[in-house]
Amino acid sequence: MWWDERVSAQFRRNLQPTLTYWSVFFSFGLCIAFLGPTLLDLRCQTQSSLSQITWVFFSQQFCLLLGSCLGGVFKRTLSQSLFALFASSLAISVVFAIIPLCHNVVVLAVVMAVAGLAMGCIDTISNMQLVKIYQKDSAIFLQALHFFVGFGALLSPLIADPFLSDTNCILSNSTANASSNLPHIRKSLVPHHPGNLSHYDLPMKGMVVTRVSYAFWIMALINLPVPIAVFFLLYKERMVPCAGGSSYPLLSADELAMETRPSDKDELSTTVHRPHTAGGHDDLFSCCQSKNFRGASYAYFAVHITGALVLFMTDGIVGEYSGFVYSYAVEEPLSVGHKVAGYLPSLFWGFITLGRLISIPVSYRVKPATMVFINVVGVLITFLLLLIFSYSVVFLFVGTASLGLFLSSTFPSMLAYTEDILQYKGCATTVLVTGAGIGEMVLQLLVGSIIHDQGSYSFLVCGMIFGGLAFSFYAFLLFFHRMYPKPPSDDVASPDKPAVTEDTGQYQR
Repeated sequence: MWWDERVSAQFRRNLQPTLTYWSVFFSFGLCIAFLGPTLLDLRCQTQSSLSQITWVFFSQQFCLLLGSCLGGVFKRTLSQSLFALFASSLAISVVFAIIPLCHNVVVLAVVMAVAGLAMGCIDTISNMQLVKIYQKDSAIFLQALHFFVGFGALLSPLIADPFLSDTNCILSNSTANASSNLPHIRKSLVPHHPGNLSHYDLPMKGMVVTRVSYAFWIMALINLPVPIAVFFLLYKERMVPCAGGSSYPLLSADELAMETRPSDKDELSTTVHRPHTAGGHDDLFSCCQSKNFRGASYAYFAVHITGALVLFMTDGIVGEYSGFVYSYAVEEPLSVGHKVAGYLPSLFWGFITLGRLISIPVSYRVKPATMVFINVVGVLITFLLLLIFSYSVVFLFVGTASLGLFLSSTFPSMLAYTEDILQYKGCATTVLVTGAGIGEMVLQLLVGSIIHDQGSYSFLVCGMIFGGLAFSFYAFLLFFHRMYPKPPSDDVASPDKPAVTEDTGQYQR
């Protein structure tokens, strides 16, 4: 195997929880990407206007951000984390199943808000748990985790596509004119920007003809094994009421020899009996309590802030680029055909998923700090070249693919790097997840307003500015890393000695 025996032993020992967290993140990806392509059919189902239906985006995004902030509440113990993941993944299946029954736009918005809360909890808890299990070796497993969200985000539009309406799904006297614009409207729908499509007049009353319900029911079935997998993990850990059996899996002889070297036995026996506490990772509001700031240096705060600002910019770029690249391509000077331009968002997300797959082995050989540096520099150079070759349709496609590759591993690499700086004792996971969510929401709204006022060319200019800011914040992070106090030498695990943490026993003994 391309990783060493110590990491391989860790993975084998934590196989079931690791696969469970990866599968839960697949649910996250499945839920995050279906709304865009199905929104017009949902508009027909609820018989609402374009302005009304696009606010369903907002309800999902806002509650996703809220769920990310509150997710750490369930991180205090392993049982709380697993029950929260079980409830969240089951809620996503239930949401998929009941969306076809929502015939009112307000009810649909409430349902999507529930989905957003579930997604936010999944985002925070899954990242936290993998960091907690693997610590200094977490980078490779975080890359795999974020590959699964990309895989889910690619799969859900493919499932929905055969069931989308080719013509307007509300039949009325004005259907013919509206249907000719339908492909363009579908690809131009952007969260928080219903005004962009206000000049299109689609019928709101008439006979509804849509088959999109089948897509949601298929996605509900595909997602159903995920809460079942979480339930099995709960059962294995004896956290299900009335469940018996052994609490912890046994280790093989080789793994036991690696993990319980004579010099470490006493330390491990003490560690195993410690309660499963949060270990410094908490919800955003708990992180902000004054008791967590006592004795902390300014570098402690600076690492949290600069790390979150890097992801604020990079995740914001993901949101604004995927949301507006189609609209940019069909406008002058490129004037790409609607059908061809429709491939750009798919190309972008496809290369994000490919990049995350490639980053799994790469992250084992390359330090997280180096990967983040490559990512932010690559994003900056790509936007610079997109500006230079702004009249080239070919380079727009090349640049879109390049941007997807460079952005793909930024979040997991930054998370691994920042947690490593803070020695896994800060609130980095919660702060970074929240910062990334706010960036995706705010920058999309900001870029939409700028494009509306200044024209399509400002789309690339905004990306260049955001990329430059991401690089600047990363440079500040490197500076504060140097200023941050290093741990005592006897606390740092050597390559052949596993780091013993507060929760070492939670899956191992």
